[in-house]
Amino acid sequence: MTIPPVVLPELAELQRLIHEGGSALDARVVCEVAVGGHRFPVHAIALGNPSPDVPAAGFFGGVHGLERIGAEVVIAYLRSLVKRLQWDSLLHRQLEGMRLVFMPLVNPGGLWRGTRANPQGVDLMRNAPVSSAERVPFLIGGQRLSAGLPWYRGAQDAPMEAESAALCRVVEDELLARPFSVALDCHSGFGVHDRIWFPYAHTARPIAHLAEMFALNEILDATHTHHRYVFEPQSRQYLAHGDLWDYLYLRAVAQPGRVFLPLTLEMGSWLWVKKNPRQLFSRHGIFNPLIEHRQQRVLRRHVGMLDFLSRAAASHERWLPREAARQQLEQQARVRWYARRV
Repeated sequence: MTIPPVVLPELAELQRLIHEGGSALDARVVCEVAVGGHRFPVHAIALGNPSPDVPAAGFFGGVHGLERIGAEVVIAYLRSLVKRLQWDSLLHRQLEGMRLVFMPLVNPGGLWRGTRANPQGVDLMRNAPVSSAERVPFLIGGQRLSAGLPWYRGAQDAPMEAESAALCRVVEDELLARPFSVALDCHSGFGVHDRIWFPYAHTARPIAHLAEMFALNEILDATHTHHRYVFEPQSRQYLAHGDLWDYLYLRAVAQPGRVFLPLTLEMGSWLWVKKNPRQLFSRHGIFNPLIEHRQQRVLRRHVGMLDFLSRAAASHERWLPREAARQQLEQQARVRWYARRV
């Protein structure tokens, strides 16, 4: 296995885990990214039962190259699983009935350059062919003015960037083909609270699986009584064009009988800056914990969330609302999340 000449620590660690996991992991390179005379692979790793009849959970990180902590959270959970495969019989039994999918470094070129966008200047989370008919905030909602400005969507009618297209292929092949799946995309940089967002980003309308999202939130609250996550639709904060998870969710909804619940973790990086104001003078410090003990604390807290979602996917038949309860749960969800609008 070849490591690029300019080593990204996260990529080197991921490749070590792939080697250590051996035949227990189904690992493949889904695309390559050229930048600065180097070629960086984008890896997808899966483990567990490949049957399309079992549920799945997918974990994604590094979509924004500047937000290294998102990639590190996903790698930390994968590392835990690889180590547990050596001794944990309960994990082996869990994997007999489900599939786990990982893309920890979706944007290695941006990671190497230290930029939010990929090497072409495109923000991968504004790159999908979904546009909002409602008003979006200037620039942050996605723009086609210039790749020199942040939140650039890419040229009109251009194909999706290689990294975005690779992520979509993995999700369609590994998650959308199943009766139930959940995904978590790990980011940082929004406020002082850790937030878990679900679609939509392109409209303030509720999603079709609002009752299922509410039920997932309910078992999270019941199981982790003191968690600090704010669980909400992204539209409560702002609307945006080109959201990858909106695009994939819309594709999933077109397949009747399947439930796909995509989530985005937005770690509250302002809290790290508040505790260490000197981080304001570092571009990486605005989006990542720079002090080692604080980084370890962040990893410990969020790896538990990834494990919760794995267990929730494996046991989805025990908590998904039956038809008789869906209407009541949807009404409760509308009151909680959309009372200001509907």
